[in-house]
Amino acid sequence: MTAAFPPLREELRGIEPYGAPQLDVPVQLNVNENPYGPSPEAAADIAQAVGAAAATLNRYPDREFTELREGLAAYLNTSGGSGITADMVWAANGSNEVMLQLLQAFGGPGRCALSFAPTYSMYPEYARDAMTEWVTGHRAEDFSLDLDAARALVLERRPSVVLLPSPNNPTGTALPPEAVSMLCEAAASYDPGGVVVVDEAYGEFRRSGTPSALELLPVHRNLVVSRTMSKAFALAGARLGYLAADPAICDAIRVVRLPYHLSAVTQATARAALRHAPELLGKVDDLRAERDRTVDWLREQGLEVADSDANFALFGRFADRHAVWQGLLDRGVLIRETGPEGWLRVSIGTADEMAAFRQALLATMETEQVIGRVMEERA
Repeated sequence: MTAAFPPLREELRGIEPYGAPQLDVPVQLNVNENPYGPSPEAAADIAQAVGAAAATLNRYPDREFTELREGLAAYLNTSGGSGITADMVWAANGSNEVMLQLLQAFGGPGRCALSFAPTYSMYPEYARDAMTEWVTGHRAEDFSLDLDAARALVLERRPSVVLLPSPNNPTGTALPPEAVSMLCEAAASYDPGGVVVVDEAYGEFRRSGTPSALELLPVHRNLVVSRTMSKAFALAGARLGYLAADPAICDAIRVVRLPYHLSAVTQATARAALRHAPELLGKVDDLRAERDRTVDWLREQGLEVADSDANFALFGRFADRHAVWQGLLDRGVLIRETGPEGWLRVSIGTADEMAAFRQALLATMETEQVIGRVMEERA
């Protein structure tokens, strides 16, 4: 019998690589990008910084990316945190690598990681790649956490890593501080304990009055709060994610990081972007307002919409969501077919893009084939 080639790990056979559809359509609202790119001034500063870094590419970059960590700490102290210092900050190539490094450091064979569905579909893949058992709890009907049930599951399974996105992807649901504190305390109550990772990839988009978990860092030593420059900073192409945590957690991640994992070009880009933080974040308020208008409009159409603190909205419920997704695509609008069955997710774009989305959705729902499916679900 001929052995299968290549000699892939058995649990990886037949698995499709992760990735949202990349299609060339006029309106792309499927991967939660910031639709407003850097200004000419910010782009010029980034280009100049990268040009200076290019002259040094014969040398390895700063392995500890000290200047960047100082800049990120200063920014976090203006974005929900206080007293955060450079030794409490870690960064990597996108929040994906940050999460993978956390699972590599604190997961592994004989350990488990835990989250609550529906949630980001990459989390179980991080666990799989780090040889860590994946445990899934469940959210309530409104996508909030049942705190007593969540705490009981943590105490029962004793995970090494608890992943709590806030706002959650794909629902947009934010966690209250008491939920984070309760789970941090639960994860600290057994030996050797677990780290609780609050993934704030969309944290800058949270509504007024919604606190950041950064406020809880002085209280819970096992708390990690992660952020990214891909969303609010409009730097998805730069690939820079980072976290804030107790210095001991950052030191532990050093054990599993690859040598010189942040290139000189990445560091220069991120430092330049931080110099333009107010400008790059200047469209966040506009996107929040557009999100709220989109949520209200979808509800006016009789659809269910999850409350969102992110730059996207999850809406439904459709008996055949793929037909709705395809109807939008046929009209030049790409959104995401993700989350619980019957729901779709739309990223918040410019005012013109959202107008095109509304027009395409109305036209799609007016077709006899799709409106029948929608009405069947509402009945």
